Amino acid sequence: MPNSNVLLVGSGGVGTMAAYNLETGGLAAVTSILRSNYDAVVQNGFTITSLDHGFVKGWKPTNILKSIPNVIAEGLKPFDLIIVTTKNIADVPPTVAELIAPATTPGHTSIMLLQNGLNIEKPLIAAFPQNPILSGVSLIGAAETSPGCILHDDRDRLIVGAFENPNIPLKTCIDAARNFVQLYSASGKVQCTYDENVGFVRWRKLIYNSTYNGVCALTEMDTSRMRYAKEPIEDVIRPLMWEIWRIAKAKGHLLPEEIVQNMINCDPEDTFFKPSMQQDIEKGNYIEFENIVGEPLREAEAMGVPAPGLKMVYGLLKILQLKIKEKKGLVSYPSLHDPTRPMLRMEPGSHVPT
Repeated sequence: MPNSNVLLVGSGGVGTMAAYNLETGGLAAVTSILRSNYDAVVQNGFTITSLDHGFVKGWKPTNILKSIPNVIAEGLKPFDLIIVTTKNIADVPPTVAELIAPATTPGHTSIMLLQNGLNIEKPLIAAFPQNPILSGVSLIGAAETSPGCILHDDRDRLIVGAFENPNIPLKTCIDAARNFVQLYSASGKVQCTYDENVGFVRWRKLIYNSTYNGVCALTEMDTSRMRYAKEPIEDVIRPLMWEIWRIAKAKGHLLPEEIVQNMINCDPEDTFFKPSMQQDIEKGNYIEFENIVGEPLREAEAMGVPAPGLKMVYGLLKILQLKIKEKKGLVSYPSLHDPTRPMLRMEPGSHVPT
């Protein structure tokens, strides 16, 4: 099997481990897009401490770039595969489709979305109707602790499937997904499996992500403290998980009932784990709530499935995102001292209008 020409977008913890695993397998040459860690990696390479691969110092992918290349303009060999591991911030430009468009060859490049959430494939199918779009649900634990330093402390388990693209044969999409599994499994160090039921796999992960992820971000409380305190679980997390379970059931995905308790207990209590949105809030980063919370809610509303708790969480996350957008200059509001700002002036003896 010849080497696949792979572009990886999002070289943090998860992305770097994917790139390293692919190149270790010997069937892929990876071009990694680096941003904030570019200088550190160009100078010293990655330092990786990994449960699966051991300690690795000074590793570099085949190519390192600061920005996504334009294949046609730069006369480059087409990429066989693009792997996207960035956060999916659907309400903040540019979109994933806009980001990877210059590197995507119509009818040739397979696109792996190694991202969280629901309906993430729809904008990609619209933008690239002749390309297979693949689903990757990762159960890895990996983080970049400082620029170029990766701590991988939970086994790399990846569930791969093919999103249905009405513009090309289903077999083409399935073949692309199975080819990815072959590439990723070649190292012999990880667990990578093909699962044809993409919806079931993604709704199963949403039981955790749509609940813990959003609520921990809103409350700034990690999952361990919630479990020790008990009330956060019984009053908020468990009811939200059952809302997601019922929405999934209405969509035709009958998840096992024990999944709720399993997801409540899935993080080891002694880790005081902070889900990704909570970490992003603490760092002042945008949060990826639209596909994790917004899309399940919109599915519920379209089917008439009650989800009052999810609706409240979604509304509060929108407020948090607006605060972040304001701090980053993406939105602005009239100043207190803006002369055009409407003001309510009360004269002595007057009453508040009703």
